[in-house]
Order: sequence, then structure tokens, then C-alpha cells
Amino acid sequence: MINADSAQVYANLRIISARPTAEDETRAPHRLYGYRDPAQPCSAADWAADARRAVAEAHEHGRSPVLVGGTGLYLRTLLDGIAPVPEIDPAIRESVRSFSAMHNHAALVREDPAAAARLRASDSSRVARALEVIRSTGRPLGEWQKERSGGIGGEVDLVPLVLLPPREWLHRRCDIRFEEMMSEQGIEEVRSLLAQGLNPMLPAMRAIGVREIGAFLRGELTRAQALEAGRTATRQYAKRQYTWFSRQPPADWPRLTEALDCRGAELALADLHARLSR
Repeated sequence: MINADSAQVYANLRIISARPTAEDETRAPHRLYGYRDPAQPCSAADWAADARRAVAEAHEHGRSPVLVGGTGLYLRTLLDGIAPVPEIDPAIRESVRSFSAMHNHAALVREDPAAAARLRASDSSRVARALEVIRSTGRPLGEWQKERSGGIGGEVDLVPLVLLPPREWLHRRCDIRFEEMMSEQGIEEVRSLLAQGLNPMLPAMRAIGVREIGAFLRGELTRAQALEAGRTATRQYAKRQYTWFSRQPPADWPRLTEALDCRGAELALADLHARLSR
């Protein structure tokens, strides 16, 4: 099993990121779970490089690697490659990341109108990325993205399966999910993370649950308010993921629309096993 979830790459966030349990990890080799320091951001390019090595290692041992996760950008980067954007000037990156998403989006409107038009002003990560690219390279990110290299999609026998369970079932799971995050273990994970004094713009610090539980720990929200805020954030993120996976992957990728209870899981596993065996 190779992780393809952007939150599950970070260490010490097992509950917050819904990583497989320690017991689950004994059932099969797991790679790229909890292997990154939260202080060091993991980009799609970073993960793709690590995933290429993990896939190669599995093949060397005669195993079929199974990539699991909901970060579409990670998967697309691994399969299709990534734009060869040069290293960003550290001074430019630090300057851009010191401002709010709204401030950066206003600057992007002036410096790269095409990127500003396709990005939500509240999408701090992507807005900052587009702005630092145009300032550091002199070329819009969109131009760089027309050139891609390093993808393995043409080198492997891909057996994809997109999970799109009923929305009502998914919403219920989202609510249950955040209740589990508000457990003592989940709260302790956030407390320990905040104690490191990390930049709040780091990906690990912006993971769902960190902000809401952090506000609870600081006394800014009651437990009930933090729980409701977390449920809402989880549902909103799930909606964006659902939309991406229903529209972005190729039309010939199979979609499983059953609820992922025991029957749904059995269907998913049976379908995957049958196609891997061909």
C-alpha cells in the first residue's frame, strides 16, 4: 500500500489524518505514511519522486503496488509528470508566503490575470504558488504547466478504481470522522503539533482538524463549536474531492458508487482483484 494522501504523509498525525492503524499496517507493507516532518512541506513533486521509488521497489520484489488516497494533484503528478518549474528564489517565496491569500490574489490579478481568474481567492496555497512562479521565473505558471515530464503513466499497467459513494452516506462518514478526531488522542496530536511553533501556512498546520481543535485548545471555540466547524470543513473538503474525482480522471476509469459498508468494500476489493489478475 502506497499512500497518496497529502495529510497522511506527515508524522505524528495518525488520528488527524485518518492514517491506517498500526494493526492495519501489519497486514501488508505500507509506504509513505507518516514519513515526513510536519515542519517540512511536501509538494506534489516531492511526493511523486518518493512514490516513483516506492513503486519501483514493489516491482523489484514482485509485488503489485496499490496507491490509495484522495489527493488528485499527487496522483496526476505521478502519472502525467510535472511542469519543469525552476527552483523558486527563497527570498521571493518567503515574501509571498508572508502575506494573506487575499493580498496575494490581488497581486496575482495584476501579474498573472489568467491564474487569478482560475483560482479562488481563498486558495492560499495555489495562489501563493502561482505568484511566486511568475515573480521568480518571469513566466506564468500556466505556461510552465504545458510542459510536463517524469510521469510514469505510460510505463505501468494501471488498474484504476474511483470511489464515489452516495453523498448522504459520505456526509454521515464525515460527521463520524471528525468526532473521532476530537478524541483525546486527536486533541493531543494537535496540542503537540502546535507546541512546535510552526508557520501556520505549512500544509500540516492547515490540515482539517488542526485549526478547529487548535481554536478549542486556545479557548476560542467551545468543544461543540469546534466539532461543528470541523464537521463543516470536512464536508466541504469531501465535496471538492468528490467533484474532482467525478470529473477529472479519464472517463474509462471505473467508478464504484456503492456505499462503502461491508458489501461496498467487498465489491471494491473483488473488482480490483479481478482486474489485477488479468
